[in-house]
Amino acid sequence: MAKSPPVTDDIHSFSPIGHLRTPFADKFGIPRQPSLAPHALGTLQLLPPYDRPEAVRGLEAFSHVWLTFVFHQTAGQWSPTVRPPRLGGNQRMGVFATRSPFRPNPLGLSLVELASVDTTEHVVLTFRGVDLVDGTPILDIKPYIPYVESRPDARSGFVGGAPERLAVSFSPVAQAQCAKWRATYPLLAELITDVLAQDPRPAYADDPQRVYGIRLYELDVKWRCDGRTAFVETLETP
Repeated sequence: MAKSPPVTDDIHSFSPIGHLRTPFADKFGIPRQPSLAPHALGTLQLLPPYDRPEAVRGLEAFSHVWLTFVFHQTAGQWSPTVRPPRLGGNQRMGVFATRSPFRPNPLGLSLVELASVDTTEHVVLTFRGVDLVDGTPILDIKPYIPYVESRPDARSGFVGGAPERLAVSFSPVAQAQCAKWRATYPLLAELITDVLAQDPRPAYADDPQRVYGIRLYELDVKWRCDGRTAFVETLETP
């Protein structure tokens, strides 16, 4: 029997094609999966030498794309087991059975909706339903092809289905503040609703009086939760 060729440890280096701009200034509050916050928009301006209109020719014909990215804020912090939020943060699973950012090679894959392709001055792509922190390095873009990549009969392990959503309520003060910022961020109230409906609190959090803060754009959204409803109290600026 022929012997297999020896395995070599190649070291590959990659250059980002651009850095994604998103509303999420911090990791806390980012949706745990793509498309859960459809009003979360992200823009990607391609960097030289990739900023050529012909590089995205035909991409507008696809409704969704895969983004390959780097978990740049957790690079070098991998762990063989992690505590998935879907299991309440109390049970450990192997890192390769999860989508944890604490990976040996900090690579991620996100399926997002392609909203627009603009090549008038630069090559700028806009996506809906992003789940990445602002400034995330993007390594590649590939079109999503439903007939080979959509498998309704696939098993999903410990991820049984979509989590229950919280109701979201705005105080009169928060409503007025959203109206004030609407000219700058037209979908701000909708984005806040998308984000808080996913209940981004740690699994062990159960104090209905505790006030949390989520940074969206330059705003610090103050809110609390009684386990059924997220109450938005104020929108503050640093």
